[in-house]
Amino acid sequence: MPLGLIAGNGRFPFLLLDAARAQGLSVVVAAIREETDPEIDRRAAADSGITVHWLSLGELSRLIETFRKQGVEKAVMAGQVKHKQIFSSIRPDWRLAKLLLNLRTRSTDALLGAVAKVLADEGIELISSTAFLEPLLAQQGVLTGRAPDDDERNNIAYGLQVAAALAGFDIGQTVVVAAQACVAVEAMEGTDATIERAGSLMRSLDGSASTLERKLTVVKVAKPNQDMRFDVPVIGAATIEAMTRAGATCLSVEADRTLLFDRDALLQRATQAGIAIVASPRKPHMEAEIQTSGA
Repeated sequence: MPLGLIAGNGRFPFLLLDAARAQGLSVVVAAIREETDPEIDRRAAADSGITVHWLSLGELSRLIETFRKQGVEKAVMAGQVKHKQIFSSIRPDWRLAKLLLNLRTRSTDALLGAVAKVLADEGIELISSTAFLEPLLAQQGVLTGRAPDDDERNNIAYGLQVAAALAGFDIGQTVVVAAQACVAVEAMEGTDATIERAGSLMRSLDGSASTLERKLTVVKVAKPNQDMRFDVPVIGAATIEAMTRAGATCLSVEADRTLLFDRDALLQRATQAGIAIVASPRKPHMEAEIQTSGA
């Protein structure tokens, strides 16, 4: 029985594709025209166990029809679909239009959760995107050549509170902190763009009087009730490059709930750039602590 793959942008779909094929599974790829790398066609041309069907982001009915015709009963989502696409010029089909009209909010969880329910109603189970990629999940501890210094640890402690509150509202999962002050928070633009924005803000302060320490710490968390079927926190080489350009020196992620792509190369590049990366466990009752502290 083939596995369905709803492919967004970036390398995530390719990593999942490789992992599924290594387990002997044939894969039916639903490639999103607005997002998926065309390289997916070349991968399919070289492997008879992969078939690719291109569709627009708004074609939910066609997605279901494609999977059902191909005998797909289990599927995964891999790769980002930019949230801002919902507000772009895509033309939803009747099924997606109905789904959007019935949503109370258009948050990521609400949108993808509703799509998952529609798929389930059609006999297609959406499973965890990490089911094939567990070795890529960040393990607890310091992952790079150096550990965070005291200032960076203070930034992490503060950033974890802010990021957890932000993620609890399903707005974003990343904050950028300097001297225990919040410089930037993630919304629709994504992690790397948030880091770039924080770096730009710091550069705008150059030459001006400021009590703000210019070193940036990036904190990325999972949502309080993270659904591992979609929107799993991901760190890749592009994030390290964005941090380097922004002057960020430390990255904190959540252990066991964050995927590290090209792990060895990523950690080597971070170490070369003097960036500390640490994976911390989620604190029990974090949300209760945040409410108590008023953060």
